[in-house]
Amino acid sequence: MFTNPEKFSAAAKTNFEAQIAAISALTNHAFESVTKFVELNLNTAKASFEESSAAAKQLLTAKDPQEFFALTAAQAQPSAEKAMAYGRSLAGIASSTQAEFTKAAETQIAENSRKVIELVDTVSKNAPAGSEHALALVKSAIGNANAGYEQLSKTAKQATEALEANVTNTVSQFSQTATKAASRAKK
Repeated sequence: MFTNPEKFSAAAKTNFEAQIAAISALTNHAFESVTKFVELNLNTAKASFEESSAAAKQLLTAKDPQEFFALTAAQAQPSAEKAMAYGRSLAGIASSTQAEFTKAAETQIAENSRKVIELVDTVSKNAPAGSEHALALVKSAIGNANAGYEQLSKTAKQATEALEANVTNTVSQFSQTATKAASRAKK
């Protein structure tokens, strides 16, 4: 296939180095996302603890059941809004992580495709007569694989968009329900 074993070794080494670089980049993105997620949870837990303590103190100072329920209802709306903000932040982290992974995968696949096509072109130049049909089949298979990946990528993007829309819709419905509950409790 190769006229020179050094060319094969160089191609293998280059491919291996590219794979290591891609894995390293993806690992860095994963650690950044985990860090963001942990920071979000720590900040949320700290704020929740402080707010819960303040709310408990307020509720303990209530003079009668009506005031107790009014205070409880007043706290429902801010809690719902904070839950929505948490959900949006979490969805944002997940979305940006997915986008980074998709971008990295697309870049890696495009680069690998380019290298395979170059390899097939090099091989075809040195191929014996009569092997044109086999090389055409290989090129066709590569084209089909690329088309399949593009379709998979589009489907993954659509699924991510649908997930984000569902999260937004759920948060919106939760907010509306909490607002209605708070207004009913005030009455």
